[in-house]
Amino acid sequence: MTATATPVDEPEQLAPQARPVPRVAALARRLVPAAAAALSGVLLYVSFPPRTLWWLALPAFAVLAWCLHGRTWKAALGLGYLFGLGFLLPLLVWTGVEVGPGPWLALVVVEAVYVALVGAGIAAVSKLPGRPVWAAALWIAGEAARARVPFGGFPWGKVAFGQADGVFLPLAALGGTPVLGFAAVLCGFGLYDTVRLCLETRRTRAVRRGAAAVALLALVLPVAGALAARPLVSDRAEEGTATVAVVQGNVPRAGLDFNAQRRAVLDHHVRETERLAARVRAGEVARPDFVLWPENSSDIDPFRNADAHAVIDGAAKAIGAPISVGGVVEKDGRLYNEQILWDPVKGPGATYDKRQVQPFGEYLPMRSLVGALNENWTSMVRQDFSRGDEPGVFTLAGTPVGLATCYEAAFDWAVRDTVTSGAQMISVPSNNATFDRSEMTYQQLAMSRVRAVEHSRTVTVPVTSGVSAVIMPDGRITRRTGMFVADSLVQEVPLRSSETPATRLGTVPEVLLVLVAAGGLGLVAVPAVRGRRAARR
Repeated sequence: MTATATPVDEPEQLAPQARPVPRVAALARRLVPAAAAALSGVLLYVSFPPRTLWWLALPAFAVLAWCLHGRTWKAALGLGYLFGLGFLLPLLVWTGVEVGPGPWLALVVVEAVYVALVGAGIAAVSKLPGRPVWAAALWIAGEAARARVPFGGFPWGKVAFGQADGVFLPLAALGGTPVLGFAAVLCGFGLYDTVRLCLETRRTRAVRRGAAAVALLALVLPVAGALAARPLVSDRAEEGTATVAVVQGNVPRAGLDFNAQRRAVLDHHVRETERLAARVRAGEVARPDFVLWPENSSDIDPFRNADAHAVIDGAAKAIGAPISVGGVVEKDGRLYNEQILWDPVKGPGATYDKRQVQPFGEYLPMRSLVGALNENWTSMVRQDFSRGDEPGVFTLAGTPVGLATCYEAAFDWAVRDTVTSGAQMISVPSNNATFDRSEMTYQQLAMSRVRAVEHSRTVTVPVTSGVSAVIMPDGRITRRTGMFVADSLVQEVPLRSSETPATRLGTVPEVLLVLVAAGGLGLVAVPAVRGRRAARR
């Protein structure tokens, strides 16, 4: 038998092989999820005030769920970090308005780590039954950690604070910011699962009923729960009413050097209070039962400076009502950010010292290290503020008024314990002059609206430079000022003494959601550990 020769230029017939994926396609598979994660973070930012696009939080979390579904923990860590950067970079840009981009970028770089860790957790539970619940609980667990460490925490950017105009807001009265935020995030993850299952059903013509039921419930239950919680939201007076005046004196100019204008700021608030007194005498506005000044309205210590004492006393006498004055005072060599109850007859009386002081703004952690990195910062914060240790509740003309000074409004506990201590309304004296015309003041105003619903209390927001406001217990703003104008707001507001479920429960809803998150991670971790042990054997 004669062998047949094979031409050298004829390729051998081999078994079919998979065609290599083009480099462009492989690169796209990496870049598209990365870009989608960052852009969905930006979408979450856009849902926050001053815009009223609260509903954009839902597609933001739906896209995040798509990015993280089935990813390895390393990939999810990176995608979660990109989502955090996309969200926090624009949200917190106001932190660098006067001090430059360094502190702003440092803050965002650190805070985004929490989001990255949550992203890894969400990817881990993405194949569990009921994954929207596990994923939403993990997000709230991340917020709980971020609100506590480091340096006492930084809760700014909680999803709940972007929902002041949304349908989920009544849930704040049910379980506070954790339940409100959980509902919005759950709905977003439910949206992703619903869309994903619809596409899968069209492709396979098969319906996974259990998964579909969970997805639809995750999408519908938060809205149904919010509608069911609406009876908890009321602006009905339970303890009568009080006529309050909020004074915004304005500052000569914005920026960090407003502290160098201390006497001018004090004079502005005195002048606006005297102007209000003239309007009262002319019958243009009702006589207030009490007056609320903002934080830092008197950075000159009135206990050590007779002139400051005299002008504040004169303003109280002119209006004929007690004033809550925001001052910076020194006691036993320590500085305190203090609210002072100033009576027109008795003069200064009760005081409240701010308890949650702002790191790098009111005190410097690791002062020696910070000074070595940036000497300007240590010169701006020459002496650390000390903390108070008692809840602030002033009895003004017979009305118990809870005080949460500026930064404290972001912390659940700092507002709640004024209500559990008997406050029938809440005041959030603030100073936003440092942040110019940034979105910071609107973000903080939204926090106060959420607090009003959370505890069913009228909330007043006196600010040095705006926006000052009066907020009803149902979260509506009924009076507000512009920014960087001298103005005053006078309104009769309802006083309430009943406690919402959120007030009574305190941290219980948050703890339960953290336990749910831990349970989801446990369901993933236990089989993985067992599998590794079996592999070793």
